[in-house]
Amino acid sequence: MKEKRLEIEQKHDFDAYSLFVFNIRSASTRDYYLRRLKGFFNHIDLLPDEDIKKRCDYFAKTGKDDLDWAFNNIVRFLQFQKERVEKGEIAGSTLKNFLKAIKLLCEVADIAINWKKITRGLPKVRRYAEDWAPTMEEIQKLCEYPDRRIKSIIFVMASSGIRLGAWDYLRWGHVKPVEKAGKTFGKVTVYAGDDEEYFTFITPEAYDEVRKWMDYRKTSGEEITEKSWVMRHLWNAKKGRKFGLVTTPRKLKSGEVKSLVEDALWTQDVRNKSQINGKRYAFQSNHGFRK
Repeated sequence: MKEKRLEIEQKHDFDAYSLFVFNIRSASTRDYYLRRLKGFFNHIDLLPDEDIKKRCDYFAKTGKDDLDWAFNNIVRFLQFQKERVEKGEIAGSTLKNFLKAIKLLCEVADIAINWKKITRGLPKVRRYAEDWAPTMEEIQKLCEYPDRRIKSIIFVMASSGIRLGAWDYLRWGHVKPVEKAGKTFGKVTVYAGDDEEYFTFITPEAYDEVRKWMDYRKTSGEEITEKSWVMRHLWNAKKGRKFGLVTTPRKLKSGEVKSLVEDALWTQDVRNKSQINGKRYAFQSNHGFRK
C-alpha cells in the first residue's frame, strides 16, 4: 500500500519543464529561453550533470519550498550579468532575455518572487539597436551565394519584415498572388493558426523568386500542395540517403534558415571581423533585414 501511494505521488510531481515549454509558442524562442536557463543553472551550479528538464524541475520544487534560496540565486546571477553589461561584454537586451526566461519558469512554478525588487536595479535597455540595414550591394552579394534557396529567403525577409521564427509556420498556401497595376505581388499569412497571426506583403520580385523555387521543386519530382513548406532541405537523387529525396521533403526550420544566411554572410564576405560595431556586427544576420 505504501509503494502504491509513493507511485501516485510520483505521478503527480510538478512538471515545471513541460509547463515552461507549453507557455512558449515559438520553437525558436523556446530553444533560446532554454539556453538562457542553462546559463543560469550553470552559474549557480545547479545539478550540472543532469539534463535541462531535471534542472528545471529541481529549481521549481526547491525554489517553491525555499523562496529566499531562489531569490538570492536569481539576484546573484543577474548582478553578474549586470557587471558584464557595464563592462560592455554583453548588451542590456541579453540581460533582459535572461530575466524573461527565469521569470517565466518562476511563474509556471508559482515561485512568488518580488520582481520589483530585482528590476529596479537593472540597467535600462535601448528600444533600438546600434546596427543598420544591409545595403543593396550587400544584398546582391548575398544572393550570389550558391544555394537555390538563398534568394527566396533574402527577398522575402527584406520585403516582408517577417521574423526568423515565421519560417517554422510558412507553407505555400500562405503565399497568395495579388494583382496590382499590372504586377503580381504576394500576400503572406504569417504565423498562420497562431494567436499572433497577421498578413503582410512581398514585392513582385520576392514573389517571383519564391514561385520559381516552388516550380523547380515540382519539376524535380516533389508533389507541391498548399501544405508544402516554403523552405525545405535540399535533395540529391544519387545520394538520397545522405541528403534526402525530393519526394520526401523535410522542412527547413528557422534555426537552419539562420545558419544558411550566416554561411552566406561569411562566404560572400558580407560579414567579417573588421565589421564589428562595438560588440555587434554592422547588421544582424537575419532580423537586420527587417530594417
